[in-house]
Amino acid sequence: MKAILIGTVATALLATTAIAADKKVTIASWGGSYQEAQSKALFQPASAAMGVEVKEESYGGMSDVRLQVSSGAVTLDIVASGSGSAARAGAEGLLEELDYDIIDVSTFYPTLKSKYCVGGDVFSTVYAWNTDTYGSDGPQSWADFWDTEKFPGSRAYRGKVAGALEPALMADGVAPEDVYSVLGSEEGIERALNKIRELKDNIEVFWTSGAQQAQLMKDGEVDMSTGWNGRFDNAAKDGAKVMYSFNQALLDYDCFAIPLGAPNKDTAMMFLNEISKAEYQDDLPKYITYGPTNKAAYETGEIDAATAAALPSSPANAALQLPVSLDWYAKWETVAAEMYQEMLTE
Repeated sequence: MKAILIGTVATALLATTAIAADKKVTIASWGGSYQEAQSKALFQPASAAMGVEVKEESYGGMSDVRLQVSSGAVTLDIVASGSGSAARAGAEGLLEELDYDIIDVSTFYPTLKSKYCVGGDVFSTVYAWNTDTYGSDGPQSWADFWDTEKFPGSRAYRGKVAGALEPALMADGVAPEDVYSVLGSEEGIERALNKIRELKDNIEVFWTSGAQQAQLMKDGEVDMSTGWNGRFDNAAKDGAKVMYSFNQALLDYDCFAIPLGAPNKDTAMMFLNEISKAEYQDDLPKYITYGPTNKAAYETGEIDAATAAALPSSPANAALQLPVSLDWYAKWETVAAEMYQEMLTE
């Protein structure tokens, strides 16, 4: 009887150890001030609350996920992603379907989640300018960004297709509400590429990361750049002479996904539920000016009125912007990306 009892206890201890050992996740994001903000507001507090060991890495996007999934050597449990990239990756079969019986999105803005990715923050792709070059009277439209006579100087532009084509069409006179219908053909994509070709001689750098676009403005290496509003805000806090406008900006959201075959899928699903709660999301704007996807985060008292007014998802700012179309990215991103890369190498 004693032997049976000892065996039972040993089995229970082994089971408990196995459960504890499984309570870990590896999260990949994009580094820089963005990942630092995520870590402070979301990852570290949730790790402490859940007793989950969190390992953070920086990565290059869904191409890294594709490589891991195709090789059958998946090491990442959660990845940060742009909404469009996640939509395409989900359609490719690279991501696990999220379980919304576990992840509570009942107080989310309804468009800020998908089958494969749950929204983590709302941001804007804006045009920013160096105030030493232009003062406070910088460009106020994408047409101004393209106007090298009115605003002479060097530019930086996105080196990947996400967020690169829409501004070009608006600069070419397409109304924001018509942008995605025009982009719904290879001819429309080529029209956008031709507009970028017009500006190419003035583009000093095609940036490929948020950290890079912020550093370009901080160093004064270029006079204007496209980029993400929160990165520019953090650069300004660090002394960069930079301003931007929300007019005609692209309203988008970042999200969290689980790669297909993630080694700690179940823990990852529970971790996503935890960091989706309002009490975590309301801390994110303390570190970077991106808006929460959980609207209840505006009701906790942590986000004051002045802060809310500077966030991309505030009603006044959102009204000025073009919401990014996930349907377009799911259908056209692969084709558009190939065409874009060809243009870059011309």
